[in-house]
Amino acid sequence: MTDMAVFKQFQEAIRHLGEMAQPELLTDAQRLARAKTVMRQKTDRALALDLESCVNCGYCAEACHFYQSTQDPKYTPTRKLDLLRRVHARETSAFAPLRRLYTPDITVDELQQWQELVYDSCTECGRCSMACPMGINIARGVNVMREALSQAGLVPLELMAVAQEQAGRGTVFGVGPKELAGCVQALRAQGATIPLDEPQADVMLVTTVIDVLLFQDALAATARILNHLGLKWTLRSAGFEAANFGLLSGNEALQKAASKRLVDEALTIGARTLILPECGHAYPALRWEGRLDDGRPLPFEVLAASEFVGREIQAGRLQLQAGDGSAKLTYHDACKLARHGGVIDEPRAALQALGADFREGTPTAELNWCCGGGAGAFLINRAAPLRHKAWEIKREQIDATGADTVVLSCASCRLNFMEAAEIDQWPTRIASLVELVAERLPPSGTH
Repeated sequence: MTDMAVFKQFQEAIRHLGEMAQPELLTDAQRLARAKTVMRQKTDRALALDLESCVNCGYCAEACHFYQSTQDPKYTPTRKLDLLRRVHARETSAFAPLRRLYTPDITVDELQQWQELVYDSCTECGRCSMACPMGINIARGVNVMREALSQAGLVPLELMAVAQEQAGRGTVFGVGPKELAGCVQALRAQGATIPLDEPQADVMLVTTVIDVLLFQDALAATARILNHLGLKWTLRSAGFEAANFGLLSGNEALQKAASKRLVDEALTIGARTLILPECGHAYPALRWEGRLDDGRPLPFEVLAASEFVGREIQAGRLQLQAGDGSAKLTYHDACKLARHGGVIDEPRAALQALGADFREGTPTAELNWCCGGGAGAFLINRAAPLRHKAWEIKREQIDATGADTVVLSCASCRLNFMEAAEIDQWPTRIASLVELVAERLPPSGTH
């Protein structure tokens, strides 16, 4: 079956995701109380300062792909924190008793309206925060709003369905240990060497449902790179799924449980490095949020695949056979990697080593435009038209480079690019960074 045929099947599954959700039956009073409890608990000193610092300058709107593509003021990033701001003003601010006299309480109807603002029209890309002259971390506030809506049972049904599956069965889109083993067996049949469930390893590789179902070539490419470097590595059946729908939906308990599966397996085998697949949101979920049970930092290094490959090239341990320079490449920085994680130089080192005609977009690196499909937005069916309008900014940015190939290091971005390219009949090739690197490995036995 071709990649596009599998992609079509995946799209069809997404169209029916909402039917699988099992919403919790709550009264309006319960929803409101749960949401406000989260807002109060999460409003620490840093968030309170953020909520009180906005001067309504509008710079965040200029930085937002959803506002820029629609010019609709309701998508102004700072506005998405208004309900959180009002709860803080009435209940946790220094002048709460006074402010309750003239600040209206939030309502369940408003919570329902805000679902579109914090899920459909926000990828938590963080570009607004970089533009804010007051340094307000708007993305963090939106994440708190997602947690509040999650507790109130107001997560979009598509995200709710997958989060419930991951929490209940430990699978995502039906992919569990059995499906991983089938994928590994299929890749081995094609000649790939992929260790599975080794009892000890220096490196633990994790993957995602997207790679298992759609982008197996990316998994195989990463395996080839690790083998070429002569590393002792493995996948683990009990902890391989890097996609974290607790983070995406706002379910903090699930977020920690999903990360714990990976952490426990890495500790079990004594891994010194855990390599994440080409998945944007998996990076902050484990790199920045991952902790031991007692709250201490992880005793192993967590690296994105593009970050790892770039480091190995920069250190001279991984050398590639350079191309003839005829390929015209540009690079799309995944927001969670570049803007949130600082993974900027490493993928570019890999691109330069390919020996291609590399062309930067404008703006680039930490200021690069988001593709519009991150933070779970790609799975929300009603958000498709809005998501596509936001992607048009990205398309224009790439077209302006004259590149014939756009290279990605995030599978969620890749899905969004593929869907948009199909709609627009966009001719630009969409490529995986690790796949391009694997294609340029020297013959086995040389380094």
